[in-house]
This record gives sequence, structure tokens and C-alpha cells, in this order.
Amino acid sequence: MSKTIIITGGAGFIGSHVVRLFVNKYPGYRIINLDALTYAGNLENLRDIEQAPYYVFVKVNILDIKELKNIFERYHPDAVIHLAAESHVDRSILSPMDFVYTNVIGTVNLLNATKDAWAGSFKDKLFYHISTDEVYGSLGEKGFFTETTAYAPNSPYSASKASSDHFVRAYGETFNLPVIVSNCSNNYGPNQFPEKLIPLFINNIVNEKPLPVYGDGLYTRDWLYVKDHARAIDLIFHEGKAGETYNIGGFNEWKNIDLIKLLCRLMDKKLKRTPGSSEQLITYVKDRPGHDRRYAIDASKINRELGWKPSVTFEQGLSETIDWYLENTEWLKRVTNGEYLKYYEEQYGGGGR
Repeated sequence: MSKTIIITGGAGFIGSHVVRLFVNKYPGYRIINLDALTYAGNLENLRDIEQAPYYVFVKVNILDIKELKNIFERYHPDAVIHLAAESHVDRSILSPMDFVYTNVIGTVNLLNATKDAWAGSFKDKLFYHISTDEVYGSLGEKGFFTETTAYAPNSPYSASKASSDHFVRAYGETFNLPVIVSNCSNNYGPNQFPEKLIPLFINNIVNEKPLPVYGDGLYTRDWLYVKDHARAIDLIFHEGKAGETYNIGGFNEWKNIDLIKLLCRLMDKKLKRTPGSSEQLITYVKDRPGHDRRYAIDASKINRELGWKPSVTFEQGLSETIDWYLENTEWLKRVTNGEYLKYYEEQYGGGGR
């Protein structure tokens, strides 16, 4: 094995795509997937690579300091790619402390475990922390988030991620831990838990349920296909510079209502329904507190320095995403009713290998 990498949150939406990419692209790497398997972590996302010779899954919560220490002593990782996080804004409004524990304290636990395991010998080591553009707050009608934009989080979720970013950078400065941070725009694609906008609305359109649109629907987001994000993480991990921050965006801004209408049109076509029928499901609902008006990423740094850019248009990526959900209706049913947890019990008997 040429390298041992711990990937946290590897059974989640983005994490599973990163784990799959690394396992398939780098067969000589040992990939240690750490995941607590909360509601958004699903081992079914990784069925196709779970028997790979150098892939290991360990069920662990990053709040468990003792178990983290044991894992580092057992596997002696050369690097950590940290994706484990609570990530849904609405949930953070209902239960902020869950986000403080996982995103802040969990990240510090992981930093401490990493620092102690490497014991000051940081040659050829890396702690790579994956974050979000939401730490920057809200933009007006013009402008973009850059790597030097001041942090101004407006929700408990983004505040917890901002705090974790600061701790990662602080460990880099204080302890000379080699760290990289990347901040990405909204991801979409296969395997996303259906609390997020695109899979939620795909599921609701299939079942002819209302499509709840916050406020006036004019909130703007930059959308990034998850497989392109995984490619960017791979590139940053291997070619990025320690101490740097990289913004990852799709160069792809959409107002929520325009995105939803595009989704409706594509769904009507794929489901062979009367054009315009899905749009009738759109229902405007009361806005959520602290709702950021616009996010937009300037991803020119990663394009200029590392040569990364999105590989698909939004229309292509969205069409592929819809196809995946329509072809995986059983997956969708299992994650929405909790039955996906049975797979873990059947596969591992209650414990990771």
C-alpha cells in the first residue's frame, strides 16, 4: 500500500462519491471509511466497492475520542479527508447543538487525534477539511465569494462550519499541522438524502406531492455536480498546497424557482406527463429564518492553479440525476422509511470490519 487515507463521512452523499473515486482510481491506497451511519449515512451507497481489497469501513462517531485514538493507532494514516458533518440548514434551526457537537467538537477531536498520531512528524502528511460556501454569508445581486471573503455565517449550520474551518486553520498555524480547506457550492447528484431540494422535489413530483418553495423563490445558488466535486477533492488532495484554501463552484447560478421549473419540465418529459402538470404542484411557503439571498463561488483559483473545471452542464447533470432516482426507487423508499439501516446489520452484523 502506497498510502493510507482516513475519509470521514464516507457513507454520506459527497463522501461516498469521494470514497468510490479513490478506491477505483487508486487501488494501491488503503481507504479507511469512518462514518457514524446517522440518517444521512448509508452503506448501500458503496455496495459496488465494499469488497475492494484495501477498503475498510469502521462505524464510529467522531465525538468518540477514545475510539478515534484506537483507529489512528490501528491504521497509521498518512492523511485525513474530513467530510463528516451535519449539513442541513433546516435541521440546524431546529437543533443547533447537534451541529455544534458534530461539526465543531467532532472536528477538533479529529484534529487532536491526527496531531497526536503524527507526533510532530508531518512530512508527507495532510489534513484536508471539506467545508461550504455558506460560511461566507449572503451576497447581493453582484459579486462572488473568493478565498479571501470575510466569514459572515447566518445559520447555525454555517456558523458551525465556519467554526470548524477556523479550528483547522488554527491547528495549521499553532501546531504546524499541514492542512487544506476547500469550500464548495451546493452539490446535487445520485445518492443525496431526500431532505435536500433536488431529490426532495424529484420524489414529490413522482408522488404528485406539493413542491414547497420558500418565500418568493428568488433565492440564488451555485450548483455543482457531486462527481465534479469529488474530482476537485482528488485534485486538491494530490496537488493542492498545504495552508491554502480552494473554492469549488459550478459556475452555475440558478434562482430556486427557475431551477424548480426546469426540474418540473424534465420530470414531465421523463414521466410522460402533460407538459406543465408538475409546475401545478409548486406551493409557496413561509420563508425560513436567516435565509441567505444569494451564494456564488469564484472558482478561478482552482481552475488557474490546478486546472479543474466542471465536466458537465447543469442540464446534463440534472438529467442524469433524475434518471438515477427514477431507476433507484427502492433506494429512495428505503432511505425515506429508515429500512436502509438493515443493510448495515446484514452486512456487518453490528460492527465494521
